[in-house]
Amino acid sequence: MKATHPVWAVLIAVVAMFAQVYGGSLPAMLLFDRGDPLYQPVGVIGVTLASLGLVYLIRRFLGRQSWRGVGLTRSWRAVPHLLAGVLAGAAAVIASNALSVALGVATWLPWDVMRAQLPYLPLYVAIVLLGQAFPEELLWRGHLFDTLSGRLSPRAVLIVVSVCFGALHILSRSPADTPAERLLYVLQAIGIGFACAAARARTGAVWMAVGVHTGFHTGNIVLPTQDVQYGVQLVIVACALAVTGLLILARRRDGHTAPLERGLARESS
Repeated sequence: MKATHPVWAVLIAVVAMFAQVYGGSLPAMLLFDRGDPLYQPVGVIGVTLASLGLVYLIRRFLGRQSWRGVGLTRSWRAVPHLLAGVLAGAAAVIASNALSVALGVATWLPWDVMRAQLPYLPLYVAIVLLGQAFPEELLWRGHLFDTLSGRLSPRAVLIVVSVCFGALHILSRSPADTPAERLLYVLQAIGIGFACAAARARTGAVWMAVGVHTGFHTGNIVLPTQDVQYGVQLVIVACALAVTGLLILARRRDGHTAPLERGLARESS
């Protein structure tokens, strides 16, 4: 089917990415001023609902695919996978921030600023989860990952969903102010995509990927830094995320592996 061809599948995912962000945020923009306390909560809820609707429509009418393939499994493993992902993502960014500070390419944000933000941590995490982590993982590591898995090798799936996801971040707002830093910011986003794709491959579900994505942003909220040499810090974070992804993919001693991980093992043998 044309919509499930890798090229078309990626292009559809890119269009859906912009559609869910702008379409999902539209009700909040029409109903509230940006300074209204309800603006951001309504906006992120709208993004999540738009993502669910778009992914369903794409799979139902374009790809003729089962909803089950997106990996939103309903089992007792969902919560442990989500929490494990949060810990993995947060550990990666906190470790890379600490290394950046130790190397002098970043400094910790003043404690008074960090302390003032801590009471709002649950709200920040909820906004990250609903506005970025869940909708983006549902689309990229849920729908697209499943679609590509029917046409490409396991390694190719990991590469495509990571690189294409990261490449879109050339358009993101960030502290990067030079072309080199913009490219390094893309590299960091590819690292996030790889760690999340590894989580999907490892578990066969999307929950751990959502957790990794949420944990990455949560770590930056809990222990944020101020950049001194932003480009170097981006490289450090990207490397930490790559290592995190490789560790997630590491084979368990009991030999039980997710379907894609078994495919990776067959390719390397």
